[in-house]
Amino acid sequence: MSYRRLPFEEYFLNTSRDYNHTGRSTMTVDYVPVLYTTGWIERLFRLSHEANYALFYDGERDVIQLHFQWTVGLRDWFANVFEFSSKYYDAIRFKNGLLQLRVHHGWGNMYKAIKHRVRDGWKQLKEEHPEAETEIIGWSLGSAIATLCAQDLNYNFKIRPRLYTFGSVKPFKYVRRNKRQTLRYLSGVCSECMNFADVNDIVTYMPPFRGFTAIRTVRVGLERRTLSRLMKPLKYHTHYDLPELYGDLR
Repeated sequence: MSYRRLPFEEYFLNTSRDYNHTGRSTMTVDYVPVLYTTGWIERLFRLSHEANYALFYDGERDVIQLHFQWTVGLRDWFANVFEFSSKYYDAIRFKNGLLQLRVHHGWGNMYKAIKHRVRDGWKQLKEEHPEAETEIIGWSLGSAIATLCAQDLNYNFKIRPRLYTFGSVKPFKYVRRNKRQTLRYLSGVCSECMNFADVNDIVTYMPPFRGFTAIRTVRVGLERRTLSRLMKPLKYHTHYDLPELYGDLR
């Protein structure tokens, strides 16, 4: 069966649980919650973060889909805003050398809390459906976790998944000495990568610090960028359900 991609807006509608209540979502994505802690203070006071993912097989298109949930609650915002870059792997092998791959600390911790479940679940489905393509999808915070998942599956299983994210942030970080190597590595992770970011969606410029990057950011928008529009995230961070936003990319 040849691969058939859905319209981009449909991925957003499904993974966002139809945030704008258009009634156009085609399926319900039920997320699995995983609680985790990141330090002794959280363990002492019995505080925890929560990571949410969904994994299933779409038999109609012969596709394994992974979805990652958007920001929900104060602790997700803490992970977004206050937990910045750290080492994610000590080193990974790339082009007969070692690459120090860094990611945003909060998002890295979140994905590490679920990565073994994701790997095991994906591997089981792939063994059952060896010809299936893999689609990885996320919105907002979910875009960061989806991107880390794409890199993880590529590195550990030698697959090149299809990555579709919305309101997409920049989870990876390079330093001056490894910028070229990092960007070259990331460019080969996916067979198709569409990290959609509206020019007026302020979230998609996060983190706003030098060195943070995504695998491939695709800028879209129906209006030119202005400061006043950047101050309206409730509009520009949630309207990825508009088919016209994707123009010729469809």
